[in-house]
Amino acid sequence: MFTGLVEEMGTVRSVRRAGRSMQIAIAAPEVSQDLGVGDSVAVNGVCLTAVQVWPGGFSADVMPATFLRTNLQDLRPGDPVNLERSLRVGSRLGGHLVQGHVDGMGRVEAVAEAEIARVLTISAPPEILRYLVPRGSVAVDGVSLTVVGVTESTFEVSLIPHTARVTVLGRRRVGDRVNLEVDLIGKYVERLLAPWQSSREGRTPRC
Repeated sequence: MFTGLVEEMGTVRSVRRAGRSMQIAIAAPEVSQDLGVGDSVAVNGVCLTAVQVWPGGFSADVMPATFLRTNLQDLRPGDPVNLERSLRVGSRLGGHLVQGHVDGMGRVEAVAEAEIARVLTISAPPEILRYLVPRGSVAVDGVSLTVVGVTESTFEVSLIPHTARVTVLGRRRVGDRVNLEVDLIGKYVERLLAPWQSSREGRTPRC
């Protein structure tokens, strides 16, 4: 479990591909300090397991299902990545509950400046947009953000200067793909209400 508060922007050192699988090595001086083999770390919002750790970095495997669903497939040596270690019990939850289980990818459609804010307009498939509401939470490349607005095909998020500076979102351009994870609570609420909604829709209207 994560919070969506990026701890460090690491740098991809190498990418080894084998079909739809890959292993990535990441330089991460801060995150690697107390990281052990088998520990979880979110890379651009994707929960991965550290399979090797060395002073100043770590490597992780990416299985086919993750490769196909996330923008990790776009990574090249030298690319920056958002990194966050898993949440410790008792720590402050500054963002929102993020699992690191990406629901799908979106695409940056527009980047605009609004005084101090950097506003990203992101297109997303209907199965993701259905869970987004204004002032609700969404994780974009592992960054916990507040949804500013939602349309039939896009949503907007606004970055403060600090977020733009310390995460890869500050470097995103039109056409870039981003990982999206919707609020976990919304999915559970929908699941719990589904039987009730089905039974209600099947009732015969009373005169």
